[in-house]
Amino acid sequence: MNIETIWQEYRTSLLRFLSSKVSNESDVEDLLQVILIKTHKNLTSLTSEDKIKPWLFQIANRSIIDFYRHQASQRELKAEDLWFETYETNELARCIEPFIQGLPDKHSNLLRSIELNGESQKNYAERNNLSYSTLKSRVQKSRQELKKLFEQCCSIHLDSSGNLIACNSSSEECDQC
Repeated sequence: MNIETIWQEYRTSLLRFLSSKVSNESDVEDLLQVILIKTHKNLTSLTSEDKIKPWLFQIANRSIIDFYRHQASQRELKAEDLWFETYETNELARCIEPFIQGLPDKHSNLLRSIELNGESQKNYAERNNLSYSTLKSRVQKSRQELKKLFEQCCSIHLDSSGNLIACNSSSEECDQC
C-alpha cells in the first residue's frame, strides 16, 4: 500500500479523531501534516496491511501527546500561578511548626529539615547515610502522620490534585491552628 492510498482512506477519520482531542482547527491541520510526514517516513516499518489503521491512530495519539507536552513546556509560569506567593514563608512555618513538634522525633526532624528548612531530599539522605528511596518512603510516612495531626484539629478540604483549598478548625479545644 502506498502513502496516497492510505491517506485517501484514513485522512477523514484522523481529522475527526484529532478534532475530538484538539480544539484549535489550525493545530489540528498542523498535527495532520505531522502524522502524514511520520507515516511517510515509517511506512516501511509496517509489517502487515491489516495493521494500518491501529498503526496510524497510534501515531496520531503520540503526536497529540507530543503536541500538548510542547505546549506545556512553552507556557510561561506567572506569579499568580504560584499559590505560595501570597503567603510569607515564615507565616506558614509558624502555622505548621506546632504540628511538626507534635510528631515523634524521627518524623519531626525529617519534616523540619525538608519542609521547613528547604533541604533537598537527596542532601538529607546523603547527610544521614540513607538510600534515597528509603528517605522518600520516610518522607511520605511523616507527611501522613502530620496530616493525621491536622485532621484531629482541623477539617481539611483538598482539590482533585490533593492541594489544600480550605482549612477550618473542627474543635474549640485545639489551640495549634
